[in-house]
Amino acid sequence: MKKHLFLAVALLSTLTITAQNNDPVIMTVAGVDVPRSEFEYSYNKNNTDGVIDKKTVEEYVDLFVNYKLKVQAALDAHIDTTAAFRTEFAQYRDQQVLPTFVTDDDMLVEAHKVYDQTKENIGPDGLVMAGHILMLIPQKATQAEQDEAKRRIDSVYTALKAGADFEELAKKVSQDPGSAQRGGMLGWFSRNQMVKEFEDAAFALQPGEMSQPVLSPFGWHIILMKERKQLEPFDFHKDNILRFLDQRGARNAITSQKVDAIVKASDGAVTKEQLLEQRADSLAASDLEMRYLIKEYHDGLLLYEISNKTIWDKAAKDEESLAAYFKKNKKKYTWDEPRFKGMAYHVKDKADVKAVANCVKKLKFEDWNETLRKAFNGDSIIRIRVEKGLFKKGDNKLVDREVFKVRGIKVDSVKGYPIDATYGKLLKKPQDYTDVRGQVTADLQDEMERLWVADLRRKYPVSVNEEVLKTVNKHE
Repeated sequence: MKKHLFLAVALLSTLTITAQNNDPVIMTVAGVDVPRSEFEYSYNKNNTDGVIDKKTVEEYVDLFVNYKLKVQAALDAHIDTTAAFRTEFAQYRDQQVLPTFVTDDDMLVEAHKVYDQTKENIGPDGLVMAGHILMLIPQKATQAEQDEAKRRIDSVYTALKAGADFEELAKKVSQDPGSAQRGGMLGWFSRNQMVKEFEDAAFALQPGEMSQPVLSPFGWHIILMKERKQLEPFDFHKDNILRFLDQRGARNAITSQKVDAIVKASDGAVTKEQLLEQRADSLAASDLEMRYLIKEYHDGLLLYEISNKTIWDKAAKDEESLAAYFKKNKKKYTWDEPRFKGMAYHVKDKADVKAVANCVKKLKFEDWNETLRKAFNGDSIIRIRVEKGLFKKGDNKLVDREVFKVRGIKVDSVKGYPIDATYGKLLKKPQDYTDVRGQVTADLQDEMERLWVADLRRKYPVSVNEEVLKTVNKHE
């Protein structure tokens, strides 16, 4: 027993040493070793030939280190332990793991079931390819209408017996529009797919034979038999059946059945969640690509959550910081042409033109909408129509005509509001951070991220093995 234990430990040590030699540590971030394979996976995925801003290995190191530092910050904040994170991560992980329960052999078994069922449904009479010419008889047809349909089908039959081309005549006179445009052709069909009267007549024919007029619940038919055959062997249809199964979601159904069966067979020892987690761990141990794909989503989700909490959402909602950043960096925010900060509005009564302007002239721009709504559109009567915003030339025809003095502009009238007006200020450059909120928010986020990364660099130790770095994508 001790001998076997010693051999197992020795073997494990040998495998560990071999793995370390084949996949050396390329860097250590916040005390966590990063193998070369992980760095290569990330670098190669983000620097394909189609990437515009392609990085060298050396240039990518800083980006990768910053990524790792942010992930570590998220782990230290215990974001990975929250129910929301665990649920979302498990959903993605399971999307990668579940398909691995289904093998090609499983799909072949299912394909054989479909083929065998199809063959049974077709039966011993096989498949026929036929065409027809139809003279419809309405459900409540009079005797005269029935006689006319019979007269016409007999006339067609006589023409065909005299040598008329079946397909050309079908295109001209058949009252089945779907098949008529194909020269009467119906495609392949088997027993139990047509009404009995039509089916019995069709299956009684041999290739090249034509029936006499046949009465069915739809009317009178003349049927031409083109071909007959038995269903081809499985291999002939295999690829089409497999495509059909994929389109119908058969893999998902098979996966669910297999997973449920494994859980049931465990007699309560393993839950579905535990089974999928074990499967993910097993795949990660044997498949490097799968390991890093799952890890990429895990860490990417952590990165999103910590970045949103620390930078993105915080900056977007911090009005004081946005205002302060704009004030400090006001000179870099410019426009290539003036903007009109105000509103274009339409009223019923001329007196309301001045009333609207007086209503908002002492208010903050962001408060205009609510105040106007309460003052003029508070009850069931809507007195004004307003479009408020920061307009450049070309954004609004009324603003173009009244503010930018563009000649030849035709303003579309608003039904029921015949009087047009504008109110606001023409700005040559932004006066407030709200005038360029998107740019200021993005710039503040960049500044906050720069400071955050600098703080993370001071907080967590980082070391890069330059010798291993030189071997990236240059080893067997």
